[in-house]
Amino acid sequence: MGSPLEINEDWLERIRQSLNGLEFGHVQIIIHGGRIVQIERTERKRFEGESGSSGGASASAPVPQQPRWQQRKAQGPHRHD
Repeated sequence: MGSPLEINEDWLERIRQSLNGLEFGHVQIIIHGGRIVQIERTERKRFEGESGSSGGASASAPVPQQPRWQQRKAQGPHRHD
């Protein structure tokens, strides 16, 4: 079993700020050695039924992107020091 996760009020506030106002998307919390080291926020905007769309076709939801950690995994092994 790994180290217990260290969380302080500063990180909790950063997580709250990342979640604030997010309607579509996700927030990733990156942990190394039992410590939060990074927060990534990906926001999606939906533009359904907007006037002025070309060809009368309805707007579709954005295509989700692969998370960064999966992109790196697909590129092959990467050493972290």
